[in-house]
Amino acid sequence: MIIWVNGASGAGKSTLAAGLRAALSGSVVTNPEDVGTLLRQSLAGHPRRMRDYQDYPAWRRLSVQFIAEVHQLTKGPVIVPMSVLDQTYVREMFGPLAELGTPFHHVVLHASPDPLEARIAASWEYPGDRERSEAVRAHRRRRATDYQEAAATWLPGTASQVIDTSHLTSEQTLQAVLTRLPLSP
Repeated sequence: MIIWVNGASGAGKSTLAAGLRAALSGSVVTNPEDVGTLLRQSLAGHPRRMRDYQDYPAWRRLSVQFIAEVHQLTKGPVIVPMSVLDQTYVREMFGPLAELGTPFHHVVLHASPDPLEARIAASWEYPGDRERSEAVRAHRRRRATDYQEAAATWLPGTASQVIDTSHLTSEQTLQAVLTRLPLSP
């Protein structure tokens, strides 16, 4: 099975992915951001380099292929913590993943604006490095608007489950996913 964990930056995707990995025997976590990093490094200084790697059709195709290959290799659950907030990109990626012949679950972690801002403000991605941590917080704040727009219009309709994490602990979020999704292979 493939479990794609989507939602706002700071909503708890990585934390949930780690919890799911611990709870689901044989599972792995794979992050398409790594594919984006490879593209970004390969195209550094190139005139066709884009600011957001998700805008590369190659990122979307390579990520789908990578996830499919990891699933084929492991035969266990593949957990993908990644925000994709462009409706066209979701269709391009989730369609082929859903057609792989294995259960595909799209979980959206929702967080209301005020709790999300509180989480962003409290986050320290780089303990002891104020500047780098603030850069991450600034990025998350910019992306929060994109998330809220998608959540208000189309994103919930694409999800297997929408879990409102606004007032949940990470353990409560994990339990909500484990009890609400049909997690048998």
